[in-house]
Amino acid sequence: MKKDKLILKDGTEFEGVSFGANQSVSGEVVFATGMVGYPEALTDPSFSGQILVLTYPLVGNYGCPNKKFWESNRIQISGLIVSEYIDTPSHHQKEKTLAQWLKDSGIPALIIKDTRAITQKLRDQGAMLGKIIVSGKNIKFEDPNKRNLVAEVSTKKVSFFGAGLKTVVLIDCGVKQNIIRSLVARDLKVVVVPWNTNVTRLNFKFSAVVISNGPGDPQKVKITIRNIKKIIEKKIPTLGICLGNQLLALALGGMTYKLKFGHRSQNQPVVERSTKKCYLTTQNHGFAVRKIPKDFKEWFYNANDNTNEGIIHKTLPIMSVQFHPESSPGPLDTDFIFDYFLKKVKVYDKKK
Repeated sequence: MKKDKLILKDGTEFEGVSFGANQSVSGEVVFATGMVGYPEALTDPSFSGQILVLTYPLVGNYGCPNKKFWESNRIQISGLIVSEYIDTPSHHQKEKTLAQWLKDSGIPALIIKDTRAITQKLRDQGAMLGKIIVSGKNIKFEDPNKRNLVAEVSTKKVSFFGAGLKTVVLIDCGVKQNIIRSLVARDLKVVVVPWNTNVTRLNFKFSAVVISNGPGDPQKVKITIRNIKKIIEKKIPTLGICLGNQLLALALGGMTYKLKFGHRSQNQPVVERSTKKCYLTTQNHGFAVRKIPKDFKEWFYNANDNTNEGIIHKTLPIMSVQFHPESSPGPLDTDFIFDYFLKKVKVYDKKK
């Protein structure tokens, strides 16, 4: 009998039991330490191209919810690794089991008891390429970070949400739906545009721009970087989120780099530099800002490794955060970021 397995690029093999789609995949193997929220994680476009190892031991116990609760319209991960899968979910929002959801979506998944060993290896040696082999169907290793993953996950059309009097343009680099929900909840009209849109040429009035989260290496998204530079040159109020933090920095002469194993959890501590107040945040990224652009200052930093968690312009309403203020699936500590940004936009509009 051919055994299903996870094979890492360095040759390490972990045997497992398949409970997803009957196919093999390759990708970058990463781990996330959240205790809840696997539907949000699986549908987060920032995980595109990645094989996700969930460190929490019990997964599947509340099944798959209705699509309206997802962070995108499909599962975005390439494959899933869990320690223990629960095939008898109990939850009032459950529509199917996690296994059925994965099979319907064509996503392979393995039960590998010692996910702790996988996680320790990735922490020690860094995120690495890997492949899930199901039914002996071997494939080659492929590095998803060599592709423009943003172009793959971004919308292909302009979409409108909400009916507020003020309009915000949201550049979709792989946006989580709760960012849209958070903006609409603040009585805004949200216009979602593709990743390569030149916002300065749009034929309608808007008050601000939001640059969304997304997957992969920010330096691969050169068109967006050039377009952001045009936005900033016109002094349009701008908020970047996650990948948006990195893209904003690159557009203005900053630098980014790849983290050893990234930040993927719901308990990343970030400190606001000016107040020294610490917040718990949801994060999902493998790259970070190394050099802060001219006329900006560091807004937040990570309490664990001191990496950058946000930048803010010294005088203009232009800012970004590396974490997720929309807080899906939680915690809710930094939801105030949207209100802080919109307040700055309102003050800026009055001064013009």
